[in-house]
Amino acid sequence: MAQIIKGDEIAAKIFKDIKKQVETLERQPNLAVVFVGDDFSSKSYVRAKKRSGKKAGIDVKVYEYPENTSEEVILDKIEKLNLDNGTDGIIVQLPLPAHLNESKIINSVNASKDVDGFTYYNAGRLFKGQPLFEPCTPKGIMFMLEESGIDVASKNCVVVGRGNLVGLPLARMLTEANATVTLCHSKTKNLEKFTKEADILVVAIGVSKFIKNYHIKDGAVVIDVGISRDKNNKISGDVDFEAVKEVASYISPVPKGVGPLTISMLLTNTLKAYKGEFYD
Repeated sequence: MAQIIKGDEIAAKIFKDIKKQVETLERQPNLAVVFVGDDFSSKSYVRAKKRSGKKAGIDVKVYEYPENTSEEVILDKIEKLNLDNGTDGIIVQLPLPAHLNESKIINSVNASKDVDGFTYYNAGRLFKGQPLFEPCTPKGIMFMLEESGIDVASKNCVVVGRGNLVGLPLARMLTEANATVTLCHSKTKNLEKFTKEADILVVAIGVSKFIKNYHIKDGAVVIDVGISRDKNNKISGDVDFEAVKEVASYISPVPKGVGPLTISMLLTNTLKAYKGEFYD
């Protein structure tokens, strides 16, 4: 039976630590969230960020725009936030409406305020080993493993999913931590062959309960990044939790696993932006 990695409890400790640091600062750090449209899931994520910001003592301001807002309006708002000394971090809530150029909008955020780590500049620095900000979900996963006493060095780590937000940056961060990394995706043949060799398996594909117990070797660590709804409309991850927990040594649940740590890393990055703690 696997030990459950309780991401919400780890995140709660981070929020307390951030709040202690904030209490010593001249002013409250500020995170700006640019939110366009009315996507139900995005609204839920934004509410969670506001709640978490309150716990950590960080002011999360949400700038909401209707679905049909023009690109020029959004770019103008981001430029004003870039120039505002009272705004420490800026994130653009994804997904954006189809008529907006996602890359153009994300890359309009000043790199020193890009606390999501999504701009091309910050992505490039990550792959050179000197990031201003590490992307929040991969950073949260690395912290989760560390806090659980799981050393990735020399381990065989398999990441299922090659997206720019999780899979690719996480593979780079695991490699930097001296893991041996295999990156799998939708075109990978005989996926089970790779997953069964993993000491640490991270799944980020967005398919409910895709990974079964027969994909896992005994004693593997399993980190579930996905969040969707199963056939009964219940929130689930990419891993069949009930089956896989009988085989794994550690497993992260959905919800209350990676999600809270993603938000805690976002607030950690916001505090870092406030302090200007960057590489040269």
